[in-house]
Amino acid sequence: MSRIRSAASTALDRRTLLVAAASASAATGLGLAFGPGSGSATASQPAQVRAAGRRVATAPALPSTAGTTLETFSAPRGAGSYRRLGDGPAWARTVRTELAGAKSGREARRTTLASFVQLTDLHLTDVQHPLRYEFLRAGRPGSWRPHEALTVVGAASLIERVNGLRGGPATGSPLSFVMTTGDNTDNNARIELDWFLGVMNGGRITPNTGDPRHYEGVQNSGIKAFWHPESALRDADKQLGFPRVDGFLQAALRTVNSPGLRLPWYSTIGNHDDLAGGVYSFGGNYFADLATGSRKLHIIPAAEAAERFKDERKGGDPTGKVMKELLRAHAKDMRTVTPDERRAPFTRRDFLTAHLDPAHTGPGPVGHGYTKANLDEDTCYYSFRISDDVLGISLDTTDPGGHYTGSLGTAQLRWLERTLKAHKDDRILVFSHHYSRSMDNLNRDPARPAEARHGGDEIVALFKRHPQVLAWINGHSHRCEITPRGTFWEITTASHVDFPQLARVIEVVDNHDGTLSLFTTLVESAAPRRTDHSDLSQTGLAALYRELSYNAPGRSQALAGDPGDRNTELLLRKP
Repeated sequence: MSRIRSAASTALDRRTLLVAAASASAATGLGLAFGPGSGSATASQPAQVRAAGRRVATAPALPSTAGTTLETFSAPRGAGSYRRLGDGPAWARTVRTELAGAKSGREARRTTLASFVQLTDLHLTDVQHPLRYEFLRAGRPGSWRPHEALTVVGAASLIERVNGLRGGPATGSPLSFVMTTGDNTDNNARIELDWFLGVMNGGRITPNTGDPRHYEGVQNSGIKAFWHPESALRDADKQLGFPRVDGFLQAALRTVNSPGLRLPWYSTIGNHDDLAGGVYSFGGNYFADLATGSRKLHIIPAAEAAERFKDERKGGDPTGKVMKELLRAHAKDMRTVTPDERRAPFTRRDFLTAHLDPAHTGPGPVGHGYTKANLDEDTCYYSFRISDDVLGISLDTTDPGGHYTGSLGTAQLRWLERTLKAHKDDRILVFSHHYSRSMDNLNRDPARPAEARHGGDEIVALFKRHPQVLAWINGHSHRCEITPRGTFWEITTASHVDFPQLARVIEVVDNHDGTLSLFTTLVESAAPRRTDHSDLSQTGLAALYRELSYNAPGRSQALAGDPGDRNTELLLRKP
């Protein structure tokens, strides 16, 4: 089988030509999309999307750390409860040998099998949405983020960073695609889905709903539990050193220009993309009526908020029955906002239809992994061709029965088993939103009440029976974590909403000594680390987005993981 040559090679093979063309083409993408369905001949036939225009062969560049955390990483400056950021020490690359030993001389022998970028947990947020659970902040500070109004501008800056990468930081090989691993929206709102597709494909996005002239949310409510950037109010966050930033809200709702990815990109669904607030399977019209309506609850008593949050974490209210009762009990405490039909929840069918819309093709492929077979069968899982002998599999790990943890239904599990058996001679990379330990949700799918659900332990065992699976790549935890799983690596990447705001470059190489290596390299957005609070330009807001996320009250201090969870070389035996 052909390979991408390493930077040391002087020859270009077919795979190098294909990947170079993908990097150069902005009109469409490489990729073979395979339908999910029943495994029928029709569903499993490849539907190739060919790049438009002339292919341009480009030799792999020399490896470069530019724009990665191998060069520098955001670090706090000064003292006090609110801290500014600046250029900090680089994160070194750690070689991990739990699954195979590192043999000398492999640097000169290796050839690249795949080189791509993972984005996860963008959480593009309509901060004025009537059905947000900001009121839980009264009982837990981390239930609301002071920087949520800047998620779109932050994501556009991340796209800028990905576009600026010179190639794989370890090999220099051209990056061939981007994979998102879910929670790209926050409220399961149609307008957020539009924003996500606009950010990824490029264009002008206005992150404002309701009254186009005025912000209608918690940050000008007069409630001290929330940061009021434009007010002298001594709110809880200002007591911790948060600044006053005049003009912030108007700037946060201003039109954002996204450059759009230059690479083909693929999509994976997450629980925030499929459930109300990422948690509740409301069903019926309740969620839609509240989401598009004119009443919004801002705050509740602290004790009640703490109890509600505790029960939510336990998964005690998957269908939202208790949440409905809470909202009805506080109807008199709701404030009036401007209704907006664009806030309506989207179904899985809406999600698929939007991805398949030609207006959202961008750099391709059409559907971003999803096909008409997915639409016909109401499924959100698929496989796609990464290279001549590497296959990608994207799973749908959200449980439609509710709760933020995940699982697979029996139909999807059987499809996964068939796919692995049919591709025993390929190397396989699996993508999902949930990581294995978070897949313990066995709530039944309301649309398939007779179908069993299957957890993470069962999936790990399945992958171990198929040693061609090299890695399971996911998100959800908002934390960097890399775990050896006997025959494969599980790679979990931090979010782009909580600090550290990261994406991950992954390069798969053959060392030609009986081992493979997976190189993982973390990148931040292109925004400067130093901020000027008077700079409300798009670049200035992107920098402020990162700074505010670092200082967010209640944030976890462990999301960067350990050095072995960040920039790594992960060795494993060649299957």
